[in-house]
Amino acid sequence: MCKRLRIAITVGDPSGIGPEISLKAAEDARVQAAGEVVLYGPTTDAELAAFPSGKVTAEAGRSAYQTIKRAVSDVQAGRADALVTAPINKEAFAEAGLPWRGHTELLAHLTGAPRVAMMFYSEVLRVVLATVHVPLADVTALLTPDRLEATIRLTAAELPRFGFPNPRLAMAGLNPHAGEHGLLGREDEQILRPAVEVCRQAGINVVGPLPADTLFVSATRGEYDAVVACYHDQGLIPAKLVAFGRTVNVTLGLPIVRTSVDHGTAFDISRQGIADPSSMVEAVLLAARLAKVTRDRPAA
Repeated sequence: MCKRLRIAITVGDPSGIGPEISLKAAEDARVQAAGEVVLYGPTTDAELAAFPSGKVTAEAGRSAYQTIKRAVSDVQAGRADALVTAPINKEAFAEAGLPWRGHTELLAHLTGAPRVAMMFYSEVLRVVLATVHVPLADVTALLTPDRLEATIRLTAAELPRFGFPNPRLAMAGLNPHAGEHGLLGREDEQILRPAVEVCRQAGINVVGPLPADTLFVSATRGEYDAVVACYHDQGLIPAKLVAFGRTVNVTLGLPIVRTSVDHGTAFDISRQGIADPSSMVEAVLLAARLAKVTRDRPAA
């Protein structure tokens, strides 16, 4: 018999809803059937008393950081099979003097992963982001051929774990109508299309850039297995619109399995007992599924 999966859940910023949704998810029957859950971070009333509810503090940021470090170390050492993270607060990290803007960047640092990407996964739509937590004004400069090619290649390499052995990918255009052949911006023709073509020549089934206003509709109808989006809101607005609460944030490219929720710390409803754990439950179930795929994969 295979040993029971062990899933590490970090409760995120203790001033937000992370501790509540983590506890609720751990008690869910589907989660309990999927594996053993271990919670990392403050969860009891006594532990949480050190952190004011719904407030940004350096202490909460440091607590979330130390919790993540400990959980990652346990997963890397084989003491847990996967990591699931409740939301952190970027301002609290900044108050604590921490340089990372989110989990994705921090986890890449802690694991030494050279290339990572954020994917939002649901049964109806998968979206991978070429850029993440950066100002919109900086996006164009960051969309280099190297970054785009690496994101497409990573997406193609990782999707088989999710049940897509021959993934069909599409690149979303940056400009309206994907630039309209240069009339509405030249980036699509000069940067995005050549990167897609390089990946196609490498044997990856990818098309684009395609107009984003219709591409996501096509993807939700099953024409593509994943969309590579140029920037944060381009990808997350459709992902959350069609499956909020059922979407899971997955970090591609890590040497460990990591999933997370599709929402933030929700300071406005912290410690009121009303936070919805649906996305956390989905994140744990997907983490267990990916961990099982990793465990059952034949040795090279």
